[in-house]
Amino acid sequence: MMEYRKLPRGTETISVIGLGNSSTGTAGETETEAVVAMAVENGINYFDLAASDAVPFEAHGRAVAGCRDQVYFQVHFGADYRSGTYGWTLKLEDIKRSVDWQLKALKTDYIDFGFLHCIDEEADLKEAETAGTIRYIKELQEAGVVRRIGLSTHTPVIANKLLDTGILDMLMFSINPAYDYRHGEYAVGEVDERQALYRRCEAEGVGISVMKAFSGGQLLSDATSPFGKALTEYQCIRYALDKPGVLTVLPGVRNREDLKRILGYFEASPEETDYSVIGSFAPAEAEGSCVYCNHCKPCPAGLDVGLINKYYDLAKAGDALARDHYANLEKKASACVGCGHCDRRCPFHVVQTERMKEIQEYFGA
Repeated sequence: MMEYRKLPRGTETISVIGLGNSSTGTAGETETEAVVAMAVENGINYFDLAASDAVPFEAHGRAVAGCRDQVYFQVHFGADYRSGTYGWTLKLEDIKRSVDWQLKALKTDYIDFGFLHCIDEEADLKEAETAGTIRYIKELQEAGVVRRIGLSTHTPVIANKLLDTGILDMLMFSINPAYDYRHGEYAVGEVDERQALYRRCEAEGVGISVMKAFSGGQLLSDATSPFGKALTEYQCIRYALDKPGVLTVLPGVRNREDLKRILGYFEASPEETDYSVIGSFAPAEAEGSCVYCNHCKPCPAGLDVGLINKYYDLAKAGDALARDHYANLEKKASACVGCGHCDRRCPFHVVQTERMKEIQEYFGA
């Protein structure tokens, strides 16, 4: 049932649905441990430990005691749980003590993905640099305590600054239709800026783990959706997974019933995961841009229009492998017969027949 994607800069294969812990602790340790065990049984192997309280840590440690080498913990340098509740800090000594506490609670001596936590402002990034937090994570990596380095942020500018350093293996970023189209507290960055970030991550081999895929639940209700129309969990998950660079989506669950419902994604029909309705919500500047939603399928000529567009965009963004991936496609842009089927079906009004000509010229096929 579970699907996996490979970390570009490593050998790790990561489940496309992971487990967030923003809400798990509310159910108590017993239920949290049962949730983690159920997740592992169903092939989930990626666990984010940015929790709202300290409850999930020992529960995770117990649940994965017999399979620690088969799961990945995403641990945050700057999230402090020593008081029993979540706290945020940029002070290096507090970070060190908090990381030690998390390791002991998780009953492990290493961290799969060590993340700079919630660096959203330039001042926060400067503090992380001057206080020595970045240097500390790199030292732990050299010592084998941290396997991979990551960053969690809601701000494209900050993400790009850390990408410039070349130290990131993974980026935790908030991806959903609301934020990508400038709706919500964490909707930071213009439409093109956010899409360019996803493409840059893919081009440079940096994976993305997705937080806030449901916009804190707001997208799941007509009453709270900024579009006035609800999307489903499955539509939001598919939307995030279709973005370049994304390896895993990390929905927060409260209990096993929530997890069971989320896992139903793998049995959902294409109609249930089709998020093309967002084309009617998108702002004017999103018009004419392919989002790889594949609502145009099936192509009468057999082209995978979304994938052809993705490889084209990635190649232009500097992804050296995208040209090779395109070359290996069975049907390329040159096979387009100009029937206009995709043009009529595209919710973003992309003139794909013209774009296929552009792509053919770019790749020469």
